[in-house]
Amino acid sequence: MLAACSGDSRLFGYTLWGGSSYYTHPSSVTVQKGDTLYSISNRYDVALRSLIETNNLKPPYTLRIGQTLRLPQTKYHIVQRGDTLYSISRQYNVDMPKLSAENNLKSPFTLHIGQKLIIPDSIYHKTSTTAAASPIKSSSASSKAQKSASSSSGTAYSSKYSSSSPSTVRKQKFAWPVKGQVISKFGPIAKGRNNDGINIKAPLGTPVKAADSGTVAYAGNELKGFGNLILLKHNDGWVTAYAHNNVLKVKKGQTVKCGDVIATVGNTGGVGTPQLHFETRAGKKALNPISYLR
Repeated sequence: MLAACSGDSRLFGYTLWGGSSYYTHPSSVTVQKGDTLYSISNRYDVALRSLIETNNLKPPYTLRIGQTLRLPQTKYHIVQRGDTLYSISRQYNVDMPKLSAENNLKSPFTLHIGQKLIIPDSIYHKTSTTAAASPIKSSSASSKAQKSASSSSGTAYSSKYSSSSPSTVRKQKFAWPVKGQVISKFGPIAKGRNNDGINIKAPLGTPVKAADSGTVAYAGNELKGFGNLILLKHNDGWVTAYAHNNVLKVKKGQTVKCGDVIATVGNTGGVGTPQLHFETRAGKKALNPISYLR
């Protein structure tokens, strides 16, 4: 999702969401010159065998340029304050013994804030009907720094945020989070990829302001390709995302007003120049920020 020219184009392959769990990569990728099953499995940190089975591939596993491959999706939960193995198992409706076994946890099942847990039964197998989303999204920098999910599928959103579908018509427009040149526009980019937001170039340390009042749903850097990232959830169900920040000025759960300084512009997350990646989402749906900025 990120930079226009200064970062890895694969940064455009993921989707953000405002909760405590996420998927690790796009739902699909388009084969490019030089790609092999091994290189793709390594790039997106998926098991080679799962990649083969998900796409029902047969020996000699020849790939064609332009071919679409579905990626096995594994969902993770980032442990928050107050979480227990039991509460997490209830949240995702999974068996507690299976959850502990999947993550090699032993009694007394001590968890640590920020710990990443695999959610069992969250992998799409070859029988999955998941649509092949445009391999866009999000934001990774190095092969294993790719954290998020496919842009158009919206599968990266937890049930916590997917239960409501806010209107795509918003009476009050968002304020610009930072002033600067838009160096990457919303929508399709090179080689079939897509940007779920816009990237705004600004000097390092420039204040990043909340585009509207809301609550901080996420503030951290677990999604490595996004660098220091903030997700704001607004009262009407919309979510705004602010990535590549240098310094975060807010914490999860904090209430902010429109115009409050929430971060400073940086070049974290694999981009080469200071910039802000900004998204506007009506629930799961990413919409062109330019249409909603005043």
